[in-house]
Amino acid sequence: MRAVTWQGKRKVQVDTVPDPVIEKPTDAVIEVTTTNICGSDLHLYEVLGAFMDAGDILGHEPMGIVREVGRAVTNLKPGDRVVIPFQIACGHCCMCRHGLPTQCDTTRVREQDTGAALFGYSKLYGQVPGGQAQYLRVPQAHYTHIKVPDGPPDSRFVYLSDVLPTAMQAVDYAALPDGGSVTVLGLGPIGDMAARIATHQGARVIGVDLVPERLGRLARRGTETIDLREASDLGEVIRDRTDGRGTDAVIDAVGMEAHGSVGAKAVQQLSSLLPDAVAGPLISKAGIDRLAALYSAIDIVRRGGTISIIGVYGGKLDPLPMFTLFDKQIALRMGQANVKPRIDRLMPLLTDDDPLGVDTFATHELPLEQASHGYEIFQEKRDGAVKILLKP
Repeated sequence: MRAVTWQGKRKVQVDTVPDPVIEKPTDAVIEVTTTNICGSDLHLYEVLGAFMDAGDILGHEPMGIVREVGRAVTNLKPGDRVVIPFQIACGHCCMCRHGLPTQCDTTRVREQDTGAALFGYSKLYGQVPGGQAQYLRVPQAHYTHIKVPDGPPDSRFVYLSDVLPTAMQAVDYAALPDGGSVTVLGLGPIGDMAARIATHQGARVIGVDLVPERLGRLARRGTETIDLREASDLGEVIRDRTDGRGTDAVIDAVGMEAHGSVGAKAVQQLSSLLPDAVAGPLISKAGIDRLAALYSAIDIVRRGGTISIIGVYGGKLDPLPMFTLFDKQIALRMGQANVKPRIDRLMPLLTDDDPLGVDTFATHELPLEQASHGYEIFQEKRDGAVKILLKP
């Protein structure tokens, strides 16, 4: 089959690799019909190469048709149309029963001391072959799937793999009061969709970014926006709009590669050039993130408010202004999205009325063979790239 493989910093290519097969009774194999490039894939493309091997298959946002199931998978059959969540989970362990499949005890990557295994996401999360491919082996398939109906296009459902539940968790964790307000930092796919969900729930949303195309997407939907390039003091601008207090919550949808963190960027870039044997332990034990977005969130949120962190962070030595967090009584919620527990709330929104705009959410649809071009324009924020679908 053809698959998108990691080959080095800022280098991916489409290769011919062996087709996946059933390895365990709890496996299934699907034929992928649509798969996406995620913003977190760019962390592998840019700064986390120390945890990758050449030839690793990327991608964790696929959907398709079941072609084969293991003997222990009794709730799927060949021909079923499914979306595959980005996390691999059993559905019956203590963590899964508590609504935390990202912490699944069955698939947790203990040798790295990390959470549940993820598709296509490095040694940190199990080095499981990913979904940017013609076929995908799905471990723990009895739970790691979402059945969707035939009929509507893939674009209606494919975001159930990551974007929709991740954005909904970001809003859930923001703990907005009725009619409350939220600033969304970063209007890539997750920040954009979080803003749409919060608006749909009746919140006042202020979206912040510095890419005109991203700001324009939400402005056309009636959302307040701030162009970061024109705001010398973002906190003051937002306080001026909120009676001097700041918003009830802030969603940080930027994460570890925030614009404006010059020193941390230099350290990240240096570590990405070191040999893997040096860089891996260095990042694991002494890595730092670019924290400009998080520092902004701490400044922006009102006293007693909540910061919901959904952008990916990976540092172990990040400095935080603990006095300010304590003095302002700021609540922090964060973590990988727990997909399956939110599906029942999301499915009613995926109708022909399309209140969240999922049918037109993608900015680009490319053949799988053009994945390298897709990564390039997404990473460089060129050609209006916000969300890219790949078609095997």
